[in-house]
Amino acid sequence: MSANESPTAERTRTVVARRITTVTAVCGSFVLVVALLPLALPIALIHDLVRGTRLKAVRCLLLLAWFLFCEVWGLAVTALLLLGEATIARGDRERGDRWFYALESLWSGALFHGAERIFHFRVVVDPASDRGMGPLIVFARHTSIGDVLLPLLLLGPRGLRMRYVMKQELRVDPCLDIVGDRVPNTFVRRDSGDSAPEIAAVVRLLSNLSARDCVVIFPEGTRFTPAKRARVLARIAASGNPEAERRALRLKQVLPPRPGGTLGLLEANPGADVLFFATTGFEGIATVWDLWAGRLIGATIRVFTWRVPYAEIPKDQEGRLAWLAENWQRLDDWVGEHRARQES
Repeated sequence: MSANESPTAERTRTVVARRITTVTAVCGSFVLVVALLPLALPIALIHDLVRGTRLKAVRCLLLLAWFLFCEVWGLAVTALLLLGEATIARGDRERGDRWFYALESLWSGALFHGAERIFHFRVVVDPASDRGMGPLIVFARHTSIGDVLLPLLLLGPRGLRMRYVMKQELRVDPCLDIVGDRVPNTFVRRDSGDSAPEIAAVVRLLSNLSARDCVVIFPEGTRFTPAKRARVLARIAASGNPEAERRALRLKQVLPPRPGGTLGLLEANPGADVLFFATTGFEGIATVWDLWAGRLIGATIRVFTWRVPYAEIPKDQEGRLAWLAENWQRLDDWVGEHRARQES
């Protein structure tokens, strides 16, 4: 940053440089993968047949090609929508919002359902689940790169528009980066050292919340693994809060909710119900290497949601902490029960 450059100008320059880099990388990767696909697919097929791997190499290659295709057409449509907003829908923010929400839904659905067909997994929603209209604050479990899309795919078709809390690292995906800034979302820096600005950004998602809107946050703050659970438990034990430690120790399948953004949303809640979003089946599928291991092939993803009306949410901080712990324990119990059934 030069001495005469304002912070806003510096941020703009950083954003432009990042997006040029990521868009170029995605488009170049797409061209390269498509060009090599006629050669790579037969090699992957021979590898799978020799090793008897249920076509995992072929599936991974197809998923890579499909992901890059979705990225490229998503970027192309984004450019057209930005042009249309500037020329056709000038000043009509509501029309522009409809376009970008529709693109968000189409892109996410294409990506997820393409993976669903390639890996032959299925999503089963518990019939007792509540998926009514908003406004809603959604507290969702997070174990995988796949479960992030489930709230959008299961609630979006009912007319709900998602406002996601996402980690800053996801800006490496240019579609998420560009469209994620155009519709109400926030990208937070985890462990930034100063949580106040991040919490404030999360709370701003509640602004002008209508019956068609919901805020989606993953209270754990990161994907669950046994190693991460051990580190979180050690940190809570060191904090000297025996009640928090007791609650955390009871959780076996999920991490304790991080209080910052979660409690911030509850405190500033203008009247939205809370929807707890439990999933199981994506465990052990956190990275591309897990996909290569074939863990997603033929998997069954189960979802259960329940709603707590705004009137039943405690209004004091201690009450909200106990209420959140009680419902998070219910989520943990549900996950444990269904994992035990799958493994038996």
